[in-house]
Amino acid sequence: MKQFTVNPLSNPIKTTISVPSDKSISHRSIIIASIANGKTEIKNFLPSQDCLNTLKIMQQLGVEINYFNNYETITVYGKGLHSLSESKNILNCGNSGTTIRLLSGLLSGQNFLSILTGDDSLLNRPMGRVIEPLTLMGAKIAGREHNTKAPIVISPSVLHAITYEMPVSSAQVKSGIMLAALQAKGETKIIEKEKSRDHTERMLSAFGATIKYEKNEIIIGSEQKLTAQSIFVPGDISSAAFFMAACSIIPQSEIVLQKVLVNPTRTGIINALKKMGVKIEFTNKKEISGEPIADIFVTSENLTAIEIKGNSVPLLIDEIPILCIIMAQAKGRSIIKDAKELRFKESDRIKTMAQVLKKLGVEINELEDGLEIEGLAGKPFTIDPSIEWPKHSDHRIAMSVAIAGLKANEPVLVPGTEWISTSFPNFDKLINQLHMAAV
Repeated sequence: MKQFTVNPLSNPIKTTISVPSDKSISHRSIIIASIANGKTEIKNFLPSQDCLNTLKIMQQLGVEINYFNNYETITVYGKGLHSLSESKNILNCGNSGTTIRLLSGLLSGQNFLSILTGDDSLLNRPMGRVIEPLTLMGAKIAGREHNTKAPIVISPSVLHAITYEMPVSSAQVKSGIMLAALQAKGETKIIEKEKSRDHTERMLSAFGATIKYEKNEIIIGSEQKLTAQSIFVPGDISSAAFFMAACSIIPQSEIVLQKVLVNPTRTGIINALKKMGVKIEFTNKKEISGEPIADIFVTSENLTAIEIKGNSVPLLIDEIPILCIIMAQAKGRSIIKDAKELRFKESDRIKTMAQVLKKLGVEINELEDGLEIEGLAGKPFTIDPSIEWPKHSDHRIAMSVAIAGLKANEPVLVPGTEWISTSFPNFDKLINQLHMAAV
């Protein structure tokens, strides 16, 4: 594993930061623009490895995509839902669960063969949860290990609408079903017990799709015409969370995070931090491309323990690793429940974060669906030399360790930093910015 060193901070942070563009919206902008009619211009696209895998695959499927100034502006020339063509090669999604699950839905209704694969980490992630509903729609789709793992082979088929109740809250699976539903005969109904992030619904609507909502149901019909749009991708709140955390655990700190997505289905981390005592304000609020955006002003305060469970979990599922670091600095015992989904991410994040926290000298109890964390009440993390850092392939674990290093008793050699580029290409530079801004 690659590594870099993070030195502890002894002074408060006072700075303004621009975080990378939102990964979820970057993926969806490329995919939906590719099946729309006309020229879509995408600004502020995230050129992370995951998003570039999506872009490359859409090019392999015959879509003309041009990019300028290190992907700052991208033009996608879409020719409609049925304009894609068969790739000569296997479609490699790399480490991206979003790519493979969304494209499984889109390609299920196409009239050609597709094979989707990924890296070792992705090949171990559960795919049955998207294969099952697509099969119910009539898709001819098969995966390794009895249709539960990638690689995935998709053959031509005719799709029909279904009513499907999501057994697990998952924006990726929901989005895969929605993209298949655009090609299915009739109206597809998706029932969510707990609302997951809604970027696909918002973007499809922005491109002209008609989507209906009834209580916890999403209803989408087929053969809808999507029209090209101009898209601006805001800052990623999941990336911003690491710097909210840095501000939260370094006393007397203030950070402004500029032009960040504040979609209500993504602000669970902000709600959690407010409950812990952190002062957070939104300024310069606006809506762009159907998504709410604001500057986020964070001021550190004394942290108190909280409990996260139930319908709060889907709203911050990606932020739980860094939330564990914040909880470990709070006063009292924090609890995370109903988060078993964390075991099926790029790593088993429950197990991995338990190992990380033990290494940091934190008292931790691993649960089947979460963690119990005894906070240090603001005392520095004490690195335990007798415990090894966990081996992983997980960008969010590596970044969480790096932020913990800012409040450690000694410099921290962060393991697994090669994975950070999948979502946050300039993370190490912003860590250096925090050191320069500590006054």
